[in-house]
Formats: sequence, structure tokens, C-alpha cells
Amino acid sequence: MALNIPVRLYERMLLHCLVAYPNEACGMLAGLGDATSDLYEMTNTKPSPVSYFMDPKEQFSAMKEMREKGLKLIGIFHSHPQSPPHPSTTDVGLAFYDDAVYIIVSLMDTEKPVVRAFRIVEGNIERVDLVVSR
Repeated sequence: MALNIPVRLYERMLLHCLVAYPNEACGMLAGLGDATSDLYEMTNTKPSPVSYFMDPKEQFSAMKEMREKGLKLIGIFHSHPQSPPHPSTTDVGLAFYDDAVYIIVSLMDTEKPVVRAFRIVEGNIERVDLVVSR
């Protein structure tokens, strides 16, 4: 299993996370199958270095736009400003979308962010390859 993301969207995701630093950033990825075509930067309505909460109105709007474009939610991303790119207990507990890939951007070294992707289903964590394409 792999998730493909164009470099332009990958770089936007990293920038969104870096701009929010030292707090967590969040967003959603849309596309078809394993190919990402759209990125939605979300506002963290509870800014914190250890948690995030997506703005419900932005989330609703993004989901509506995805449906109108014939796309699906294929990924959810957020940053870990001070911890490794592995799902926390909270991340696992809030993983409600079985079909989505969960992407974590670790900013422990802001010069060299580390990005990892996972499937989280019923508390089980499985690593997913993230392929950045031109």
C-alpha cells in the first residue's frame, strides 16, 4: 500500500505545518484511489503543541467540495512539533476514517521534517509508503 502525493502538494503540506509551529497544524487530502489531487489546509481551532481540532465549518466545506469534484477523502495530516512521526494514543483514538491514510509531519528538526504515513483501523497501526511525485 502506498499513497501518492505530488511534490507541490507535499511542499504545501510541509509549509502549512511549519507556519503553525510551535503548534500542531492539520489538513485533509483528497483524490481517487491512492492518488492525491487536492489538499485542504485546516485551521486548528484549539492551537496547541500537542493536539489539534479541525475547524468544523472548514471541514464541512472541504468535504462538500470533494463530493462536487467527485473526489474522496484519502488522507488526514497533522504535525508533531516536538515528537516523532508516529501516531500518539490520542491520534489512534481519533482515527475515525478507516479508508484514510494518516500522515504525521514531525518537526523535531524544522530544517528536516520527517513525514510518515499510516493506516489506523480499530486501534491497529500499519505503516503506509508515501510516494512524492513530480
